[in-house]
Amino acid sequence: MQPTDTRDPAYFHKVVDCQWACPAHTPVPEYIRLIAAGRYSDAYLVNWKSNVFPGILGRTCDRPCEPACRRGRVEASAGGKPEPVAICRLKRVAADFKDDIRPRLPKAPAQRNGKRVACIGAGPASLTVARDLAPLGYHVTVFESDAKAGGFMRTQVPRFRLPEHVIDEETGYVLGLGVDFVGGRRIESLKALLAENYDAVFVGCGAPRGRDLDLPGRREAAAHIHVGIDWLASVYFGHVAKVGRRVIVLGGGNTAMDCCRSARRLGGDDVKVIVRSGFDEMKASPWEKEDAMHEGIPILDYRVPKAFVHEGGRLTGMTFGKVRAERDANGRRTLVPTGEADDFFECDEVLIAVGQENAFPWIERDIGIAFDPRWDMPVVDSVTMQSSLPHVFFGGDAAFGPKNIIWAVAHGHEAAVSIDALLSGGDVRARPAPAVEMISQKMGIHEWSYDNDVSPDERYKVPWADAGRTLRSISLEVELGFDTETAWKETQRCLNCDVQTVFTERVCIECDACVDICPMDCITFTQNGDEAALRTRLSAPALNATQDLYVSGPLKTGRVMVKDEDVCLHCGLCAERCPTGAWDMQKFLLGITHAGEGCRSGGPKEKAA
Repeated sequence: MQPTDTRDPAYFHKVVDCQWACPAHTPVPEYIRLIAAGRYSDAYLVNWKSNVFPGILGRTCDRPCEPACRRGRVEASAGGKPEPVAICRLKRVAADFKDDIRPRLPKAPAQRNGKRVACIGAGPASLTVARDLAPLGYHVTVFESDAKAGGFMRTQVPRFRLPEHVIDEETGYVLGLGVDFVGGRRIESLKALLAENYDAVFVGCGAPRGRDLDLPGRREAAAHIHVGIDWLASVYFGHVAKVGRRVIVLGGGNTAMDCCRSARRLGGDDVKVIVRSGFDEMKASPWEKEDAMHEGIPILDYRVPKAFVHEGGRLTGMTFGKVRAERDANGRRTLVPTGEADDFFECDEVLIAVGQENAFPWIERDIGIAFDPRWDMPVVDSVTMQSSLPHVFFGGDAAFGPKNIIWAVAHGHEAAVSIDALLSGGDVRARPAPAVEMISQKMGIHEWSYDNDVSPDERYKVPWADAGRTLRSISLEVELGFDTETAWKETQRCLNCDVQTVFTERVCIECDACVDICPMDCITFTQNGDEAALRTRLSAPALNATQDLYVSGPLKTGRVMVKDEDVCLHCGLCAERCPTGAWDMQKFLLGITHAGEGCRSGGPKEKAA
């Protein structure tokens, strides 16, 4: 193998598994250390630059960082239960215990740059675009059909998961940057908006249409059958205040979990979720399923809906065919009838949450925006977020279909980089490299500026409010969040994956002291070879091919140092033991490029928070 090029920003970035997995590349270990030090406002601002909505995401994020967390792999390798650090809930800690951070937010320059940008929809993607561009002098106007900003974060996420004051606060931070918010105005024609001579338009309107099911009985019993996202919005606006006693929720995504838990609070004492797929294949996050079942809601899988049963227009139940999953030689799944008798379940209401679709009847097809004929979706560049009409950009669910809030934020950042480049005469496709710093953590021969002890604690559970109270209220928040003491204990489970083990081969004397002391057998001195063979010859075979090997250049004996990045604890024992200082612990700081940061030659820059 060739020596590892640690000058490539992607190498050490990939070692920070949580940050690598986060679509917005939030520097997770950095803010966790700040929480451990009681610096909650600093931790919040580190989050705010990356993911814009720490308090919202600390309650609702889909948490792609947590399955990637090294802590889970280390515990699994030791034969224990893989429990990642509670990254998402620690994000909420920063939001819950911060001070007033408004004086530390960037300010819009007194003199604007003369460029006007319109954002359609006030959801997370549009607000991220506004957050990035307003401090650079752009005149950003956000249009929203509802009276308040937030989009689906406000109208589709129930209040028992996300209190309204948190949405008000964090959308307010963005609008307070000098953004013009036009609530209560639905954009009915993109052509008409373009005629208002905006220099760029960003479409972040979400995926506003829920899929329906055209089954026998649907029309006759329509008064008792509701599309999930529309029903959730009706609950938010107060149009729905109660449900029937027996409720069936169709679908296996997070919207279905929100529907069933909301129905439970609005009078449904017999609420069940029924899905076509297997339980493990459901799109809902594992914790969303756990929360629903914790509240007494069963989830029945491998049942395909066949008909709505009614008597004179009054819904009485549904029939389902039982299926099983079969896979062909290529792994493609097919649902095959089991041959058993259909199931019948009585119900008074049905909530359909089987997916969401984009709807763009307001985008005229003669203005230069190409649409994919198969999906009737705009053709959007996945890197620049640009459509075929150069000054129109898309992001969030409006670009590639329904995903989580954190993906919409990531799209918004990328779109803002593109808009800034376009309107300053730059190349939209040129994505400036991120800024990287490597800072030694050495404070003495055997002392580091970070806490390198590895806590043996299991993951701490977030406390819940009393179920007797929460199940009677649609607005009482269920999760109470960590207190400061428990939060500190959870921070100690973090392995500081951004503090990298950096090897300098020219001063290594090959004494193997680092090999002897490594608690995970990560380090091996051996003859070089091709990667597949080399992985089998290490002190502990490196079986996880998704994690890189750190390979040095030739040493004096002709051997190379090989370190498996997979289960390294970043404990620093190798550097403490090394008699020549060939190993060092260096904190890797990655600054993902945002609009205005190296994207153009001139113009005002955002001040650091």
